[in-house]
Amino acid sequence: MNSPPLRRKEKTVGEKISILAGNLKVEAELNESKTARLIREALPIEAKVNTWGEEIYFAIPVRAGLEEGAREVVSSGELGYWPTGHAFCIFFGPTPASRGDEIRAASAVNVIGKVSGDPKVFLKVRDGAKIVLESARG
Repeated sequence: MNSPPLRRKEKTVGEKISILAGNLKVEAELNESKTARLIREALPIEAKVNTWGEEIYFAIPVRAGLEEGAREVVSSGELGYWPTGHAFCIFFGPTPASRGDEIRAASAVNVIGKVSGDPKVFLKVRDGAKIVLESARG
């Protein structure tokens, strides 16, 4: 009997990445969005960090527009792609745009994943530091 061929999943659910900055190595997981898939395909990515309140962002070689569900208010530990600046964002606390206790991006971002563990470790990363995104697959 011939079985149908197995289809290879192309979704990025559970796609783990490593974020390296200074002494930090933080695991994160990308979601199944189109933007997350484009970022996964561009790995590894190396850049210099910009800080904005309790957010890290840096330009990456990915171009994508806003996706359905893009938003300005995010949760601690969420990863975003900011189309306006072609930037990868790591949110871990209030930004200068926040109102009250919320975490607000400068403008809408595509939420592309989430940090595993405590995102407050990124408080140790300074503006101008080198950061690397790479696949966590062994």
